[in-house]
Amino acid sequence: MTTCLLIAGPTAAGKTALSLAAADKLGGEIINADSMQVYAGLPLITAQPDADERASAPHHLFGTLDPAVRYSVGQWTSDVLALIADCRERGRAPILVGGTGLYFNALTRGLAPVPEIGEAARARTAALLETAGLSGLRAEALRLDPVAANRVEAADRQRLMRIVEVAFETGRALSDFQADTTPPLAADEWRGVVIEPDREALYARIDQRFDRMLAAGALDEVARFANRKLDPELPASKALGVPQLLAHLRGEMSLEDAVILAKRDSRRYAKRQGTWFRNQAASWARIASLDPATARDALATILDGEAE
Repeated sequence: MTTCLLIAGPTAAGKTALSLAAADKLGGEIINADSMQVYAGLPLITAQPDADERASAPHHLFGTLDPAVRYSVGQWTSDVLALIADCRERGRAPILVGGTGLYFNALTRGLAPVPEIGEAARARTAALLETAGLSGLRAEALRLDPVAANRVEAADRQRLMRIVEVAFETGRALSDFQADTTPPLAADEWRGVVIEPDREALYARIDQRFDRMLAAGALDEVARFANRKLDPELPASKALGVPQLLAHLRGEMSLEDAVILAKRDSRRYAKRQGTWFRNQAASWARIASLDPATARDALATILDGEAE
């Protein structure tokens, strides 16, 4: 059976270039594992592979969904497993690349079989957040499920709400459900690589890349997105850089301020991603360099070593 290669890392770390090198070396096809790059209409601001990069190897699940759609981890997993099977049938190596840790966990650890959350549990959790704030929500999550709560950051409202909702709905801890999962990919079906560069060098690259995005037309891209007047709570509306540029387009801040905030939030997100992969993918091979040629050589060494 053809082994899947999983390439993970923070935003702007050079995952696209590394995936192209892997596809060339392995005879592979590239499958998106980034929750924002799946959406159409925002290729620049979400840093999707460009036309030349896509022409270098087959790409899947990039820019395929309308931004009005809420795409779940479960749906992504189902779509990706079908793509992996198709690649294998054709003798191609599936190469999954992205920065969404939950996607990789869904494949390598499995999705917890949690029952649907009802309106009563959702309303009760929302009321808790409203009255007690984020600190109160976290305190309740720690009380109900300390194992799961200690896995997420103190400011991660969405995942804290999920922990509390599950406990309110089922009377069981989310971590209990997670312990009962079976991974869709067995341990011998995949190998993982994390790009883990120097933080300050990565931050400089994030800032530079955002400037290039703007020069390439990212503001016009977001303006077209704004014209659709979609729900601001949709995932696509929260893609890195989008909220700040939307605020600028509404006249709420200057473009200069929007850029400063977008870069800051991108750096903070990269830091959270780095923490996630250090904790959740500690056993994966590491590549430290941001230089494409050096990273490509490091990947070749990793792959050649595993093949021996």
